[in-house]
Amino acid sequence: MSTQIYHAPTQCPVCGSRMQVTGLKCGRCGTELTGSFTPCRFCALEEKHLQFVEVFLRCRGSIKEVEKALGVSYPTVKNMLDAALAALGLDEKPEFRQVRTQEERSEILSRLSQGELDVNAAIEALNQLKGGK
Repeated sequence: MSTQIYHAPTQCPVCGSRMQVTGLKCGRCGTELTGSFTPCRFCALEEKHLQFVEVFLRCRGSIKEVEKALGVSYPTVKNMLDAALAALGLDEKPEFRQVRTQEERSEILSRLSQGELDVNAAIEALNQLKGGK
C-alpha cells in the first residue's frame, strides 16, 4: 500500500485566510515541535507555477531555453514567469515597471532581428507589453 503525499493547504477552507504552520514532526523518530512557524513561500505555489519555476531554474533563467523545454512561445513564457512571480508575492514595484518594459521591448526586437522570434510572436509579445502584462 503506497502512502499518498498531500500538500498542506495554504488557505483556510472556512474563511479563506492564510493558514499558519503550528506543528512539525520528524518522520523518523517522532519528535514533535509546536509553535508558530513561517511557511515556505514555494510550498504555497500551485503545481503549475512550481513546475514552471523548476523548469526556469533548470534552464538557468534562459527564456530561450524555457521556450524549448516547454514547447511554448516567448510571450507564453513571459506570462508564466509573471504569474509565478505574482503567486510568490514578488510583483515588481511600479517605478521599475517602465524600465523593465523598455528592456523587454529591446530584447524582443533583438531576438526578432536575430531570427530567434518570428514576426507574429514578436508582435504578440510587443502587444502584451503595451497592455501592461
